[in-house]
Parts: sequence; C-alpha cells; structure tokens
Amino acid sequence: MQALSDQVSTTFTQLMDMPVLSIDKLPQAGSDRHYFRVHTAGKTFIATYGANIKENETFIYFSEQFQKQGLCTAHVLQVNDDYTIYIQEDFGNTSLLNKLEEEGFSTPVFELYRQSLSALARLQVKGHEVIDYNRCLTNTEFGKQAIMADLLYFKYYFLDALGKPYDKQKLIDDFEALSNYLAHTEHKYFMFRDFQSRNILVSDDDSLHFIDYQGGMNGAPQYDVASLLWQARANLNNEWKEKLLETYMDSFEKEVGNTLNRTVFKSQYYGYVLIRLLQVLGAYGFRGLFERKAQFLTSIPLALNNIKWFLSNHNMGIAVPAFKQILNICISDEIMNRFTPIQATDKTALQVHINSFSYKKGIPKDSSDNGGGFVFDMRGILNPGRFEEYKKLSGLDKMVKDFLDQQTEMPKFLNSVFDLVDITITDYIKRDFASLQVNFGCTGGQHRSVYAAEALARHLKNKFKVQVVLTHTNKENWLQ
Repeated sequence: MQALSDQVSTTFTQLMDMPVLSIDKLPQAGSDRHYFRVHTAGKTFIATYGANIKENETFIYFSEQFQKQGLCTAHVLQVNDDYTIYIQEDFGNTSLLNKLEEEGFSTPVFELYRQSLSALARLQVKGHEVIDYNRCLTNTEFGKQAIMADLLYFKYYFLDALGKPYDKQKLIDDFEALSNYLAHTEHKYFMFRDFQSRNILVSDDDSLHFIDYQGGMNGAPQYDVASLLWQARANLNNEWKEKLLETYMDSFEKEVGNTLNRTVFKSQYYGYVLIRLLQVLGAYGFRGLFERKAQFLTSIPLALNNIKWFLSNHNMGIAVPAFKQILNICISDEIMNRFTPIQATDKTALQVHINSFSYKKGIPKDSSDNGGGFVFDMRGILNPGRFEEYKKLSGLDKMVKDFLDQQTEMPKFLNSVFDLVDITITDYIKRDFASLQVNFGCTGGQHRSVYAAEALARHLKNKFKVQVVLTHTNKENWLQ
C-alpha cells in the first residue's frame, strides 16, 4: 500500500504542480477504489486510484457534465494519462448519515434531507439534458433487464443462502411480470443508482455534495428517492419518509415544469422501494454471507424489518403470488431470529475482558472465578513491525490498520475469531455468565494483537451491546 501511496503522491505533484506535505489513506467502502487525502501547503485534495478504467472514465465524464450544469457533484480537477488516478476537491469526511447518527431526527437533519432531495431532482432533470447515456458504465437504461438483475441479485446472494425450498420457475415468472410493470414508467431521467446518505457529503457550511454516481443511467426518478428514504442503516421514521416524498415531488414538478399524477407516481415509487430493498438485501447477503464482512450482517435485520413494514402497509401494484410467498418466508420469525443476535441489557451480568499481549511477557492471567477463555496467536499474520515505517507505530495507528487490512490475512483471521467468540457470547448472555476473557498475542504486543483486540471489542459492542474491558498489556513497552 505504501507503494501505491507513493505513486499517488508523485502523480499529484505532476498533475497539480504543487508539493505534497503528507498523504493519508482513507477507508475503503464497498468498492475496489482507493482514496487518499492529499495535504498541501494551503489546501487538501482527494486523490482516487482505480484499476477499472471504464468506471473511472464514466465517473469523470459524468462529473464534467454535471459541473457544466452547476450541480452539487464532485469536481474533478486533474486526471493522469491512463485514467487510473484523478484528483478531486475535498468536501470533508462528514456524510448525511454521519449527521443523522450524531444529531438524530432533528430539524436541522430533516432540512439536510429536504435539501438533498431538492438537489436530487435538479440533478436528475438537468443531468438528463447533458448526459450521453452511451457513456454509462453498464446499462444505458434502468429497464427490464436492470430490474431483473437486481431481483436475481437478491435471489442468488440472499434468498438462496437461506436454504429454503421454493418453486424457482414460478418465482422467475413473477420477477418477469414485476420487471415489465416497473419498466413502463412515465418519467425517465438521470438515475443516480446509489443515492444513499453515505454518498451525500455535508461541508462545514452545510452545503451538500454528491459522490459515487458512476453507476448512473437513464431511469425512473422514484428509484433514487426510494434509495435514500428507505436506506436500512438510516432507518428513517415513517413520518419523515412521507413528508420528504412530498417535498421531493414538489421539487420534481418545479424542475420539469409540469404537474405530476401523484397517485401513479407514488404507486410506481413503492414498486421501486421494494426493488431497492431487495437489491440492498442482496448486497448485504453478498458482503456479509459470502465475503463474511461482519458489519454488513448487522444491517440485515434492519433491511428485513423494512420489507416487513412495506408488505404490511403497501401493495406491489401487481399480482405476484410466488414472489409474495418468498418475501413472507424472508420476514418469518425463523429468518428474523437467525439474523438478529441476542443483545445485552442493563441487567446482563456478562463482562468481556479483551487483552493484547506480548508472548515475550506471557499470557495475561484470568482473575475471574470461572477462569479460562480464548487465546489467539497472531504470529501467523505478517508483522508490520518488520518494516521501518511501522516499527514505532501500533495497531491503533491508521497506517498499521491499512497495512493489516489490505496486505495480510488479518480480515480472514478475524472473521473466524468473530464466529467462534460470537457462539460463546450468545450462550453466556443466555446463561447469565459474568465473565469471559479473550487474549490476542503477538511477538511484541504492539501491532497485530492490538489491532485484533480493538477489532473484536468494536464488533462485540456493535453486535451484542455487551460490556467490554479492553487492555493493551504491553503498552508501556511499545517502541516510541
């Protein structure tokens, strides 16, 4: 990863004709792109590296066209010759989701959502005027084929993973019928495709900036609205959803200069709500069940609850009995319980003691009455401490975290750790056990064990809401 950082730094200097003071690797999300924050004498920039040239070309093209229209999207400043690295304005780290999580369902956050939907309507209509859809990354239009692709994504990566029997041909027939119904929408404009609160950045002055629209195409505007308002992680309340939908329709009417048939518009909107919910559930299944990324598994119950509420309050506008039967299986108590972990309460006795340690100093003793617990040997993971640039850092430092995430088997190792410890935590909460100790050891107790201990502590707090006591036992001996 250091080599890539050096490459990006060199390219930035060449393209922008200004020296780089420092460069930070930013966390990856759900893509293979790498993001860097570049610090110069008076300003910061975002540099992006992507190996998918077609994806980069599409994003840059869209950005250029949107900028001509004065839309609130990324401004691409420079691109290298082979289109693998491009430089953008830096809009900061705060997303609309961050605002929601920090401030809750407050009036200022509602206003940011309202502004986002107003800006979306403008992007859809004004973007449509200048975009050559032949330049799209995949499909030029979100029509029947694209809708079917979303439904099949749900089928392969979530439904089939449940292991429940169903009539596959009848389900495919219903998918075809639903795709035909939704493809014949009255309005088609630029469709963002992944319009969610993570992709809306909020600057210090509360100005909004859209990112990650490279998957855009021509399609129904309702899909983007559904993506934002029904995002599982955001979990917006129903009052907000209804008010914001009306706000969006007001803005859309203003942009197109015509009055909507709101009954028809909303009917198709709820059809796209369902499509989006299923596509997202498929994504959670792929990332969580197949790639075994624990953070995505925690969102599955939220997505299932969204589908459950939807089926209780809205119809699909078309008779699809096999499809509806499948959805009822997905939201059954059995499936909901499968993905909803038991969680600690104020009355839960369990306290989990997580320690990092150095094998040179010995395994920490368990002072609890029951004794014992897990001891994980991290010495099979490549040691960042072997490299000069990491020796005086620890598993708390971002550079070390990035190294372990991206250049070692640490993610695979931790997935196995999570699986093992989760079984015990679930049982201990049920049986009202008071203590569990988990130890991570490496050579010096500074890099690998520290990272792993921090990761498990974060995982257990998020998934089980259990008390965690985290100790880095060799901290006083870390190289400085």
